[in-house]
Amino acid sequence: MEASEFDEFYTASFRRVTGQVYAMIGDFEEATECTQEAFARAWAHRRKLDRAEYPEAWVRTTAYRLAVSRWRRRKRGERSPDRALQGAGSVAAVDESHVALVAALKKLPEAQRQALVLHHIADLPVQQVAAEVGVPEGTIKARLSRGRAALAELLADESGLAGGGVTHA
Repeated sequence: MEASEFDEFYTASFRRVTGQVYAMIGDFEEATECTQEAFARAWAHRRKLDRAEYPEAWVRTTAYRLAVSRWRRRKRGERSPDRALQGAGSVAAVDESHVALVAALKKLPEAQRQALVLHHIADLPVQQVAAEVGVPEGTIKARLSRGRAALAELLADESGLAGGGVTHA
C-alpha cells in the first residue's frame, strides 16, 4: 500500500473504526487513542495490509486488542487510594439515544457486545464477524440473538416501557 493509498484508507476509515471501537469499549477518548495507535501500526505493516483482504478489519481488531490490553494494565495497577485522585473524564454526548445505546451496550457481556457492534454498527456480515472474532458462525448468530434480546430489554427499561403493567411474551 503506497502512502497516498494509505492516506485514503485512513481518511475513509478512521471515524468509522473509532466509532465501532467506542461502541465496544464505551470510552470515546480511549477508542480514539487506540484507533490512532492501530493506524500507526498499520502504517508500519502497510506492505502486509496491501495483501490483506480486509485492512479495516485488521485495524479495528488491533485497536480493540489495544483497548483490552490497556484496560487490563489499568486494572492490574489500580489501587483504591489512587482511584480518588483520578479525574473524572467526560465526553460530550452526541444525542440521548446514542448515550442510551452505549450505556446499554456496556451492560452486555463482552462477546455479545462485540458481535452486535461488528454486525450492526460496522455492518459486517455474520461470516466476516465470525472470521474476525475467531469463532463459528453459529456462535455469532447466538450472540447476536441473545445480545439483541438483552439490548432491547435494557433499552425498554431505560425508556420506562418495560415497567408498570406491560407484559413480556
